[in-house]
Formats: sequence, C-alpha cells, structure tokens
Amino acid sequence: MKQIYKTLLWGSLLSVTLGLFSCEDYLEKAPESIISEEVAFQNFRNFQGFVEEIYNMIPDKEKKYWTTSWNWGDDELFNLEGSWHMTNQVDLGNFWAWQNNASTWFDDDDPSPTSTDKFRHGLYAHAWYAIRKANMGLENLNLLTSATQEEKDLIAGQLYFFRAWWHFEMMQYLGGLPYIDQVLPSGEKPTLPRLSYHECADKAGADFAKAAELLPIDWDNTNVGKNTVGKNQLRINKIMALGYLGKNYLWAGSPLMVHGAQTGGGQTYNYDEAYTRKAADAFGELLDLVESGQTQYALVEFDYEDIYNHKKTSSATSKYSDIFYTTGQNWLMPGSTEAIFRGPSTDSNGSNWNTTKTFGPKVKGMVEHDNIIHHPTANYVNNYGMANGLPLNDPESGFDPEYPFKDRDPRFYHDIVFDGFKYVNGTMPADMEYLRYTGLHTGGTMRNPADGSRTGYFIQKLVPHTANKYDGAYNWSFNMHTYLPYMRLGDIYTMYAEACAAFGGATGKSSKFSKTAEEAINTLRDRVGAGHVHASYTADRNKFIDEVRRERAVELSFEGFRFNDLQRWLLLTEYPYNVKTSHEFDRVESDNFYKENDPRNARVANFREEVILTRQFGTKHYWFPLKISDTAMYPEFGQNPGW
Repeated sequence: MKQIYKTLLWGSLLSVTLGLFSCEDYLEKAPESIISEEVAFQNFRNFQGFVEEIYNMIPDKEKKYWTTSWNWGDDELFNLEGSWHMTNQVDLGNFWAWQNNASTWFDDDDPSPTSTDKFRHGLYAHAWYAIRKANMGLENLNLLTSATQEEKDLIAGQLYFFRAWWHFEMMQYLGGLPYIDQVLPSGEKPTLPRLSYHECADKAGADFAKAAELLPIDWDNTNVGKNTVGKNQLRINKIMALGYLGKNYLWAGSPLMVHGAQTGGGQTYNYDEAYTRKAADAFGELLDLVESGQTQYALVEFDYEDIYNHKKTSSATSKYSDIFYTTGQNWLMPGSTEAIFRGPSTDSNGSNWNTTKTFGPKVKGMVEHDNIIHHPTANYVNNYGMANGLPLNDPESGFDPEYPFKDRDPRFYHDIVFDGFKYVNGTMPADMEYLRYTGLHTGGTMRNPADGSRTGYFIQKLVPHTANKYDGAYNWSFNMHTYLPYMRLGDIYTMYAEACAAFGGATGKSSKFSKTAEEAINTLRDRVGAGHVHASYTADRNKFIDEVRRERAVELSFEGFRFNDLQRWLLLTEYPYNVKTSHEFDRVESDNFYKENDPRNARVANFREEVILTRQFGTKHYWFPLKISDTAMYPEFGQNPGW
C-alpha cells in the first residue's frame, strides 16, 4: 500500500479509482470502480463522487485505534500501561514514533482511502494521495462541460480547499514541504525542493482564499444542496475556508515560523505583523458573518442545572458538551452549531469500542475494556483559573490552597474530575460503594498509577463520567457518539484574539469585525460565566498574550491543539511547559462530607505540586522527523535538522 501511495503521488493519470454515488448518498461509499477520467469528470454527479473520496480519508482522531492518543503537549499523560502510546513516546523525545503507527491519527501502517474502517485512515498516510486527487480534479475541470456555473464553483472550491488542507495539516508537524499544485508526470525523477514554511503558507493561503471565493456559506441554500437539505453539514463551505485561511496565516506569523527553532523562549512574543493582520482579517470576516446571523454557526450555550452530570437547564436550547459527545440522540454526530470542520463518523456505536472507555478509573473494573487511561496533568489543570477571570498565580485571584477546587472557572467543573466527585450515580454492589466518590487525594482509592490517576484528576470533557460499568453510558442503549472537531467556533475566537494581539495588543482588531482582541476573549468568558480579562493584563501586550494563550488552553483543552500551540510559540522546550506534574494533598474532611456536600467546598491540607517527568527537548524537537523512505527519494527532499 505504501508503494501504491508513492506511485499515486508521482505517477501519471491513467485511470481514476472511485465509488460512484450521488449527492443523496453523501459520504456513503459504494463499491469502487475503475473508470476513465472522461467518465469521472463528465458531469457534476460523477465529479462529486470523485471528490468525496477525499472526505472519506479524513482521520478520526479519537477512534483511530482501540486506544489512541492525540494530545502530545504538556496537557496529558497515560497510566503506566499506556507507555507505548505516542503521548509517552513524545515525552521521551522519540518523535520517530509517529511513522507507520496504527494507533495514532497522524499515520497508519495499512491505509486505505476507500475503506469505511476508521482504523485505516491516517493524515500523512493519505495526504499525498488526497493532494494528487485534488490536482487531478483541478486539471480536469475543463471536462465538466455539462455543469452549471454553481456546480463548477462547488467542485473547484472543494478541490482548492483540500489541496491546501492536507498540505497545511502536514506542515504543522513537519515544516515546509514540496507544495504539489500540479499532476506530476510519470517516468521522471522528482526534483521538487522542500519550500520554506512561508513559501508553503503563501501557496496554501492562495488556495484557501480561492475556496472561500467559490464556496457558499451553506450548501442548503444552493440549487445543488437543496437536494440534500439537512445533510450538508460536512461539506466544505466558505466558513471552513476562511477559518483555515486565518489559521494558515496565524501559524505563518507565529514565533517559530518567523524566527526558527530555538531554545530560551526569548522570541515567544515576536510575531510577523503582516501575516497576523491577514489572519485577523480572515477570522474577522468569518466572525462578522457569524455574529450578524448570516451563517448556520453559533456558540453553543453553557447553561447547566447540574454541571457535574452535564445536565443543561430547561431554558437552554443547546449544550456545550454536545460539541464533543451526544447521548440518547440516535448516535447523532457531535458538534452542534459550533463545529466548523469535521470528517465523517458513520460508525454508530464505534465510540464505545474504544474512546468512551479510556477516560475513567479502571480500579476494580469500574470502567471496562483495556487498562488505558488519559490523564490531565496537574500543570495543565492550573490553566483553569478562578471564576473571577484571574489566573491561579495572580496575588489577587483569591485562590486558596486549602480550598483548591473552590470558585474555579466554570469550565473546570465541566471538564475535570477531582477529589470527592460523585463518579457513579447508579446502583453498585455493597463491596464497591467505597468507589462511588473519587479518592484522588494522595494515597486515595483512585491514585494507583497502574489503574487510577497519576495526577490527581480525570477528564470528563470529551466523555462523561457516567461512561462506567454501573451507569452504563457506553452501553448500546445510550447511543453515545464521540467526535473531536478539527475546527470549531471557540477556536476561531481565540485565534482571532491572538492574531489581533500580535500586532495591536488587547485593543487590536480587524477592520472586518467590530470586536477587539479583548472583547473576543470576553465573548468566550461570558458564554461560561467567567470573569473578563482583568485590566492588569490588558495594559501590557505580553501579559495580555499570556492570557489569550491561557484562555486557549482552557477553551480548547484536550482537543489536540496544545502540542502545535507550544511548538509555534517557541515554548515546547521551556519551563514550565516541558514538565508534567501531579497535585498531592491530604484529605481533611470525612468521607461523609462528600456524600452531603459539593466537593468543590472541601478543605484539604498540604496541597502541593510534584513533577512526574521533565521532557528533555532541544531545537530538533520543534519538528517531527520525515520518513527516511521519503527523504531518500531524491536529494532535494531533505530531512529536518537534527534527525
């Protein structure tokens, strides 16, 4: 299969492999056919079938394997049995581990672009094939003679987007690459050089911009899309293209791409103004469309009657947790009105074969399946500041180490399981009752590093705590479906704020949107009921950027963005971002306290932070190593420094 992919990258267009299916059967694969380009591109229906194989290849980060990993920054670690996962391999500095790896979304050892098996898709494994398909489609647009202008624009817009998207996703980890924007001839030795990051970003930016010009905001409002009204949510549109146009330029203007890999952190606040202004304009145009009601997107509500059980109030029309998982909705794909870009996730119960069983304690089989657990690090949990909006380490924040869980940012109570949390709601055997409430203090019932928590916390943002043996949320009857979006609206607000702050501080703004960087961050805090950015942080550009970054850490926690953020900010090698820690403390309250009171009000003693591991990173760790089989193809395709 690897050789086939290489042939598709460099070979000639002899035939097209695709499943022919109609728009009505969007992303449902029919038996594949080998047909000529004249047939493949002769009308909109056939051409769209050709394009939709690219959608099928988008990897599902959460469900790529029985147990998988996607958080490679300072945000997460696994219990001891998960040492083989990519998260731990990154901790060890073994960045080679991404290659041919069946258990991570970034690559695959047996990829298949036409398969509906979620295990057989990987980003790099499919990228060159997907890019070649995009180029084949663009070079054969002239064959689409029977289509309307709308149909031609829809096809071209999708192809420009995908050509840029697959390049951009690889660039985040690998740096500048050959930007393939033509169908390369067979029989010739490849000589395309690796471009600089900025050269690639400029080409990707041009493609994303073309896509934004050609595509509609909502396919439901097109003549073509009217045939599939209500089923067009995954189709590439103008909002997706603008979002990635902005992200591409923000990354290009970020410290790593401007100053190169280096240690010391001295350049972490130094962005390229020209790129960040272009990023702000793209994000600003998107947010103006959203806030003026011209799109199908909106921030989901954060209005909970019972935040620990993710139970919304009766007056709320949407629910924050629906971005990440749904239950009791016939396996409805998560995302609600906030998810912007997602791939397909058609395996109805596929979440419960793996993802939903990898977040809770395995003590005494409380959560079944493999003995693998995603843990939030204590150093990352520190990003969840106080309800008044101040960070924990601010002298005015009111944080009290004797009451470390009190008056925290409301997202803390939604996302994080802490000591004394009622983990099981349902009936338990009498000899298991001692595990109903989490024992996450030092020496507690759930602090065994083998089957409990290594850090003093669990995560329930992406999968609810009721995914356990006794509440049974991962059973068939609950219809639970999990999916991590690649881009959502909360992400856009934080990136807009960062882009504006890079050139204008807290008052920086785009001419295409009314809100300043500060107002964009406060929009997210208003959503959850947290305090605004304090004036002591808005007056100083660098301190405000720190708050933007902290807001991004909290809002986007555990969604797979942290590694790339630390990387592009030139903080991957720097303390405290290179350590992973636990919170240690002693209980003061009796066990009965937790049965009768809110655990956030519990008093503790000797609260402290201890280092579990320190990452020994150097400049080479700012980029993943390329595959030797690729760099050996020809001299111009060089390896990343240090590898």
